[in-house]
Amino acid sequence: MSTAILADDGNGQYCGTVLQAVTIDALKKKVWKEISNIIGHPDWVVDVKKAEFLSKTKYGIGGARRLWFADGSIVDEYVTGWKDEEYLSYIATSGLPLRGYHATVSIAPRKNASYVLWNSFIISEKTDRKQFEEFLSFMESFYSNSLKNLKARIENQHN
Repeated sequence: MSTAILADDGNGQYCGTVLQAVTIDALKKKVWKEISNIIGHPDWVVDVKKAEFLSKTKYGIGGARRLWFADGSIVDEYVTGWKDEEYLSYIATSGLPLRGYHATVSIAPRKNASYVLWNSFIISEKTDRKQFEEFLSFMESFYSNSLKNLKARIENQHN
């Protein structure tokens, strides 16, 4: 759907956004069940090989996970916002080549379907504009492909 560079501090640090969405032929409750399983990422998020809890909290604000990716990177994330069957927000605190990463996955009903939106706000480490644009494009593709996987997973499940 879109990426955008929002700001450039003039010293090689950029802020940007990534936004992707998909409509899934399933009720919001069914979609939320998948999204709210914060260690269920290996089932639909591209290249996540393993996920485990880092916190005693398994559901809601304060939940934390560690994700292992196919390229060997390990990312720690913490849930910072949560409203049942509507959205969850999280931050990454390690494992990404960034100063800041905040993302939200939200769900809205669409007749007998659900509209899922995944958007993020990203702050780069010191880099050049071209590298940051490439990173945003990579994230856009990552979100798009992961949402396609989520759609296929949910729509292929027996009702």
